[in-house]
Amino acid sequence: MADDLPIEREAELAPAQALLAQIRPAWADRSLIERVTRLMPVDPSSACQRLLNAAIHDLREKIVIAGLDIAKQAAEIHKLPPVSKPEDIENYSNDKIMDLAYRMGLLTRAEWRKLKRCYDIRRDLEHEDDEYEAGLEDCVYIFKTCIEAVLSRDPVQLLRVTDVKDAIEQDRPQFPEQQFLDDYANAPEPRQREIMLFLVSSALDTEKPDVVRVNALEMIKHLAGATRTPVRIAAAADLQGRVGRAVPTLAVMKVAHAAGAMAYLKQATRNDFFSGLLGRLREVGHGWSNYERHPPPLEELEDVGGLTQCQSDEVATEILKWLVLCYVGTPGGLTRYGHVREVFYSDRAAPIIRRIIEGSGSRELGILKKLRDDRDVKKVLSFKAAVATRYEDLLDLAGDV
Repeated sequence: MADDLPIEREAELAPAQALLAQIRPAWADRSLIERVTRLMPVDPSSACQRLLNAAIHDLREKIVIAGLDIAKQAAEIHKLPPVSKPEDIENYSNDKIMDLAYRMGLLTRAEWRKLKRCYDIRRDLEHEDDEYEAGLEDCVYIFKTCIEAVLSRDPVQLLRVTDVKDAIEQDRPQFPEQQFLDDYANAPEPRQREIMLFLVSSALDTEKPDVVRVNALEMIKHLAGATRTPVRIAAAADLQGRVGRAVPTLAVMKVAHAAGAMAYLKQATRNDFFSGLLGRLREVGHGWSNYERHPPPLEELEDVGGLTQCQSDEVATEILKWLVLCYVGTPGGLTRYGHVREVFYSDRAAPIIRRIIEGSGSRELGILKKLRDDRDVKKVLSFKAAVATRYEDLLDLAGDV
């Protein structure tokens, strides 16, 4: 390339130069920005190569910081060169280091593909001749990818299972701080899977103290929003393996719901649980005089996410019918304390039912509307306007407009 480039070319490269400001201080302190800035006006090809070399070097350091255990696992699963010590990472080719970083979760698939493309461009630049020189699009693409995907990001200090173990074994309820949640969210998939399966096991281990099991379940709830879908599926597979062909316990279903893994359990497994719960509700009875026995089964229904998790329309309809009959109650009268009540209903059940209905979906709303024509429901609603009004309240809670 010529030693001197026109001013117009320097102006064209301004977007690439602006990206340099995003490089984190650790690399700025190594004079990377200064060297690249000096090369940009006279030799854009060398500037691009220098930046890509820095990105690859940064990935090597980040892999070691993230953990050789994760690197080893990712290498074994994806048939990459074996990793057991830091020197193995140094011996990785540039191409393979990008693959390993991607498989460890340090790069997204899109970022990995873009870096691969940068490497292809670099090979072209290394063998350029009079017929090829770095174009604006080459420089901006390499600068943008290397800086945004690698050089602008701090290394990830991975959350370890021992960190989680220490947290849930405290003798009081634990609520993870934001940094803890961020570390989990940034953890690669293999580490998230390790942590989630450990928490699932701890929450279901009857030999552990109650406070540890409760802390494990609460931790699962807090981490669920940042849990990757493959990890949810792995948690569901673990839970399904514990259940086998049996009816799942409440503990298993609570953990599945907390982890966001309920949808990945077998349909038959979920239906068996809700069918059993329906049987308990019928055994208790929806009459208001049974109010003391109402909370336990209703709280169990609430703890597993309500009826949105029940796949069987038939079972969901029967449970909703029970909830309606329990909530609307029967015509009131004079209480034994001399008070007049328009409607007799279960005070203990009503607030729980309201929360369950409020958290339901469009399917449940549709079923609720159809129950208006159910023989038993229609009969109760015809007794008194105040009873029918309570049914309308349920429709409003379910989102009817």
